[in-house]
Amino acid sequence: MLGRMTSRNPRAAGLARLAGLVADETRAACLLALLDGRAWTATELARHAGVAASTLSEHLGKLVAGGLLAEERQGRHRYVRLADARAAQLVEELSAHLPPDPRPRTLREAGAGSAMARGRTCYDHLAGRLGILITDSLTERRLLLQETGFALTDAGLRWFEDLGVPLDRKGRRPLARACLDWTERRPHLAGVAGAALCRHALDAGWCVRIGSERAVKVTEAGERALAEHLGITATALRAPPHGPESASPAP
Repeated sequence: MLGRMTSRNPRAAGLARLAGLVADETRAACLLALLDGRAWTATELARHAGVAASTLSEHLGKLVAGGLLAEERQGRHRYVRLADARAAQLVEELSAHLPPDPRPRTLREAGAGSAMARGRTCYDHLAGRLGILITDSLTERRLLLQETGFALTDAGLRWFEDLGVPLDRKGRRPLARACLDWTERRPHLAGVAGAALCRHALDAGWCVRIGSERAVKVTEAGERALAEHLGITATALRAPPHGPESASPAP
């Protein structure tokens, strides 16, 4: 009896260590910033998190050692990025379980929040209202199935091929995966297909990055392309996003 009570589950200990990595506001701020899919210098992250470079270095060391971040050095600069898509998925899905954000205090905060809710990158795929509209359209056209997890149909594979978007089917990453959207509270398309479509949208000029956050804006060329290939109307793209980010600033 005593032996059973004192035995330790190694997975429980590992989970506690992982949770401890995220359970710090500075480290959490870094993880959220790196969801833009790019590599940041330690100096940029320190400025973003509002801490001294020496303080941030210690935090980054813990995140790298814990497997959530990867680092590389170029000359005097130290760059860090999310280790992989699984790390990004963990951060995004944890964010989706948070209570709604408080109402923005200023017009600037309201504008930035609305832009993020309307369309943004989630690591390497599209999220927000834009990501949901694309996911819904793919599903309605039977290019994507959601009955038992996300899966591209044969017609969906042909759709990507006809669009000229290659899908790497040799790696271990899922071809299609559901990622819980923290503003829409519904899943959007991730995985190889989600990443390839996001890359194509940016390269083809359907979307452009705006501001210093992860927000993206659909261009006029993007509106035409999304209407042609997925039947998504400009009205739907321009509609106010859901969630607290679209609220007016508090008086």
